[in-house]
Amino acid sequence: MGRIKNPSSVSRRGFLGRSGAIATSLIMAPAAGYRRVLGANDRLDIGAIGVGGRGAGDLDAVSSENIVALCDVDTTVLDGAGSRFANAKKYFDYRELLEQTKLDAVVIGTPDHHHAPATVRALRRGLHVYCEKPLTHTVQEARLVAALSKEMGVATQMGTQNHEHPGYLRLVEILQSNTIGAVRAVHVITDRPGKWWPQGVAMPADRPSVPENLKWDLWLGPAPSRDYHSAFAPFRWRGWWDYGCGAIGDMAIHLMDPAFWGLNLSGPVRVRSEGPTPDAHCAPKWMHTRFDFAQRGTMPPVEVHWYEGETKPEASVARDLPMNGSLFVGELGKIAIAHDGMPKIIPADPSGAITAPEPYLPASPGHHRQWIDAAKGNGKTSSSFDYAGAFTEVVLLGNVAYRTGLEIDYDPSLGRVTQVQTTAATAAGIADSGLDVANELLGKTYRKGWELR
Repeated sequence: MGRIKNPSSVSRRGFLGRSGAIATSLIMAPAAGYRRVLGANDRLDIGAIGVGGRGAGDLDAVSSENIVALCDVDTTVLDGAGSRFANAKKYFDYRELLEQTKLDAVVIGTPDHHHAPATVRALRRGLHVYCEKPLTHTVQEARLVAALSKEMGVATQMGTQNHEHPGYLRLVEILQSNTIGAVRAVHVITDRPGKWWPQGVAMPADRPSVPENLKWDLWLGPAPSRDYHSAFAPFRWRGWWDYGCGAIGDMAIHLMDPAFWGLNLSGPVRVRSEGPTPDAHCAPKWMHTRFDFAQRGTMPPVEVHWYEGETKPEASVARDLPMNGSLFVGELGKIAIAHDGMPKIIPADPSGAITAPEPYLPASPGHHRQWIDAAKGNGKTSSSFDYAGAFTEVVLLGNVAYRTGLEIDYDPSLGRVTQVQTTAATAAGIADSGLDVANELLGKTYRKGWELR
């Protein structure tokens, strides 16, 4: 669903009804699980959901454990993984995999629109869950997954491996230590989409045959029924609203992570996005989103700017902002960091020097290893669904603001947009019902049989 061009089709009753259903689902009794008390030398019984692409990397990273089940909708990919793990049972439908009794944990490496349906089912079984980023496809899903994981008390981890990169750890230490003084502005940029996957393109009109190796209806899963096209699968799905979250859902979950962590970006937030005229189906070629956070404890209000695709910041910012990186602007200087890089402190006074604090955040044993250890009762994960859910919730508001053309005020304590303001991009007729339109886009509907349960 894109920006809603017929606001009368969005009912407040429909939004509140769906919110009520989600709230009700939180108190439903969990399904019986296969919960074992594991020692450090025991091996987890793991099911892998999605074993191609990023999922293949996740499978490799947990291969020290006992891989008992594999699932993929591509028969070629599934057979390839099955040849490596001959004792694992193979599935095309993860709903069936999650009925298997011998499971301690699952690793989820599917397209975004499957993240919550698979994760919620796994959590209800009491399984430990590792899920790739973004944690969910919608804001409402992020809230549900975070609440449910807390209720179930299992080990969880969102797949943001850079969360424990030495550069990000040092950056967070610098921010938490107020080394460059109060930070009031952050700029984050990516060159995606474009060379990685297309956005801002028209819905394809031709109808090629479904490849013999692809279970297309299962690939669609919770998404609306649609004919197959290579414009969607296997990888180009990320730019289509029904399946992915666009560039902000892909790269902001990496690049905004240290800002969210180091600056405690919590509480009510105002979000405004600009870009090309929104399309009902496809994410844009470029988008500039501004998140405004109020004062948090002793930390002053801060504006966080997100630039994706063809958009660029003004020259005074661009000269210090590395591509696929971040720039933090403080009272005493700036910090620049590229993805997978180390922070560079730029003093406001060229003749001065700013010294970073001594490292105090512990080195990570590895993102997947950390989750495995936590599942065995040894330590905690750093990107648990409690943290990752709140982070994903904020990031995905950028798409809500863009698709409505509205400036939105969102209160995470309520889980809803509380106020909207029209902008130059607001569609005719949207303004009067903008609050309902924005809240509707916090969630979505699911095809029968794929509901969150």
